[in-house]
Amino acid sequence: MRRPGSVLFACNYNSVRSPMAEGLAKNLFGDVIYVDSAGVRQGGVDGFAIAVMAEIDVDISQHSSKTFDDLEDTSFDLVISLTPEAQHKAVELTRTMAVELEYWPSLDPTGIDGSREVVMAAFRQVRDHLLQRIKARFGEE
Repeated sequence: MRRPGSVLFACNYNSVRSPMAEGLAKNLFGDVIYVDSAGVRQGGVDGFAIAVMAEIDVDISQHSSKTFDDLEDTSFDLVISLTPEAQHKAVELTRTMAVELEYWPSLDPTGIDGSREVVMAAFRQVRDHLLQRIKARFGEE
């Protein structure tokens, strides 16, 4: 698969999955791919997402959550949706554009109840799944 010049990761609130994917992709390919993320609705970056990303030395603590409407530029080569809602929004956004769309269903770890360690394990699972998908899609750097 050809590596895109720009990619947008999208989820519901731009608070967990898409910021994690953005941080991972920037860490691996930020010098060769423009990477951004957005949500269907406004959110704020989740503290558990920040914590599990810090475990692998990827800092998303300064991530500024935004919606599709907040994007300054929408001319991406690839839009990767991580939730059904984001996929519907991406289809609407790109209806008249020449852009690739991919849907990567991803667990929402915010719905996991339990101890801090149980919740952290769920967030790690999402992080590791996204990392695996990003490496498979864009190649090893």
